[in-house]
Order: sequence, then structure tokens, then C-alpha cells
Amino acid sequence: MVIETIELQNFRNYKKLSMRFDEGTTILHGDNAQGKTNVLEAIVMSGTAKSHKGSKDREMILFGEEEAHIKTIVRKKDIPYRIDIHLKKNKSKGIAINGIPIKKVSELFGIVNVIFFSPEDLNLIKDGPGERRRFLDLELCQLDKLYIYNLVNYNKSLNQRNQLLKNLTIQPEFMDTLDIWDEKLVEYGTEIIKRREAFIHSLNKIIYQIHKKLSGEREELQIFYEPDIEVENFASSLKRNRDRDIKFKTTNVGPHRDDMSFIIQNVDIRKYGSQGQQRTAALSLKLAEIEIVKQFIHDTPVLLLDDVLSELDGHRQNHLLNNIAHVQTIITCTGLDGFIENRFKINKTYQIVNGTILK
Repeated sequence: MVIETIELQNFRNYKKLSMRFDEGTTILHGDNAQGKTNVLEAIVMSGTAKSHKGSKDREMILFGEEEAHIKTIVRKKDIPYRIDIHLKKNKSKGIAINGIPIKKVSELFGIVNVIFFSPEDLNLIKDGPGERRRFLDLELCQLDKLYIYNLVNYNKSLNQRNQLLKNLTIQPEFMDTLDIWDEKLVEYGTEIIKRREAFIHSLNKIIYQIHKKLSGEREELQIFYEPDIEVENFASSLKRNRDRDIKFKTTNVGPHRDDMSFIIQNVDIRKYGSQGQQRTAALSLKLAEIEIVKQFIHDTPVLLLDDVLSELDGHRQNHLLNNIAHVQTIITCTGLDGFIENRFKINKTYQIVNGTILK
């Protein structure tokens, strides 16, 4: 899969932009706060309809404007796709695929497979479990439409149950309806747990060798899925915790509390690993992500590196660059010196200055 072009109108700090990408490596360089990351954000939007920063639609529209547009042309297994995203300040976004509007965002998932890697991702291992669940959800949503269905419905049911728990003090007559939401949570949550478990099992097979090589054969990394609740105990645990849920007005068990651990030589590096170990594991995770996506879609994803090379030492930089030659990669950075020194092949470059391409 390759991204051929992207066009932006009134998106972030771009009044108008048209950019063509090489099938190999394209580098966007320039000073900080010029708009390089905004291009990558638009690409992520084209694949997920969401900003990787968690920004609201209105926040991505150029100041003083009411609407913004993103048009991305992708070629996947020799089939062209045009993704149009129309952001509006006070209305829901509009999305069209090959000129045909879609009703559900889930219809977009799986067309543009991107892997986004930023300096923040290097902290994924030591961050809280919410970030690791977010990693799982973002990846699985690109690979598995049934996962999207179950995740969306689980979150809706969870929100409804939590709202009911908040209202029970003034509407105790609705206590019996908790059983309905418990059934929904178990129905959708069971599928989420099963798919997360299978994904981490597949990921584990790949990351072991990647990390061993990256650590100079010194370390062996294993990932373990830590479900908050086992499938067979989900329904009974919800009933057992009901009084606690009512007291705290929130649902205390379920896959919305899952986590994953990273173990090196029997040590949980989330808590006890050095910063170097945590960063190496995060890099291994991203490289493994590329391989597992290839296995799922039988094609290569697009790799987006957002100023991440400046955060890696020379050894990790070289390892990363040597392992992405077969993947379309779009890199943002402040300068090209490091690539030239390492004789890394650059296929296309753009210098970005204040939301424009410097000719």
C-alpha cells in the first residue's frame, strides 16, 4: 500500500497544500512549529477519522474558517482509493470513499493502514495502562472490522451503565435494568478480550526476535496480556461487584481496565526497567507492528515517523532505518544532516515553512 498524494484546505496552519509522496522515503523538514506534524495528522485522519492528538474537529480547522478538507489518494494492491474528509466547526464530519459518502466511520477503517511513531510512543511502556489499551484499540481497529463493532458497542453499553449508576440514587426504580447492561457488556466485552488476546499472542511471536537483535542478543522480551477479568468470570464478577459499582457510580470490572506487561529476564520493565530498556522495547513494538500488519493485510502499511529519530541514539537510529527500507515511510525532522551522514536513501524531500512548501 502506498499513499500517493494528499491535498489540504484550511487544515491546521495550511490554507492550501498539495503534496506527492514517493513510494520509498519522503522527508518533511524544517524548524519546529512550521506544520510538518500537521501533514502526518491529516494522513492519520484519512485512515481513522481521528487525530492522533485527540483533537476535536473544530480545533483542526484553520483559524477564521468554518470548514476544512483533506483529500488523500491511496493505492492498495493496485486499486486506487480517494478518501475525502470534510471537517465542519459545528457539525459532524463528512467522509467519502471514491466519491461515495459513508454513514459509519467504521467503513473507513482498513483502507489506509498507517503506523504512527512519535517521541511520545517511546514512553508507551512506562505510561499508564490507558495508553497501552489505546495502542491495542488503534491497531486492532485497522485490522479487524468485527473488533470495531464490538468495541463501539461495548463503549456505548459501558457509558449507558455508568450513567445509570449515577442516576440510581434519584431513580432507584431502574435498578433492574442493570441486568440488561451487564448482558451487553459481557456480550461485546467477551469478543474484545478474545481478540486482544489473539493479537498479543501473534505480536509476541514477532517481537521476540526483533528485540533480541536490537538489544545485541542480550535481552529477551515477552509481552503478556493482562485482562482485567477472565471471559468465564465476567458475568459473575459484574454481579459480585454491583454494590461497589453503585457506591462509586462507575463500572469497576471489564476490558476497559485491561493492560499488557513487558517482561525481560523475569523483570517487569514497566516498573523496574531502565529508560534504555523501555525505549528499546517501544521501538521493538513499532517494528513488530509493521510485521504483524503485513501478516494481517498481506500488504505493507505506511510508516509515519514524527521527529522520533532525534530521540534515539545512533544504534537505535540505524536499526530503525535499516528495517524500514521495504516500507513507504514519511519522516518529519528539523534537518537532513543525520540522513546524509548515515547515507540513508532519501527519495523525496519537502521543506516546510509556516504552512507552505518552500520551493
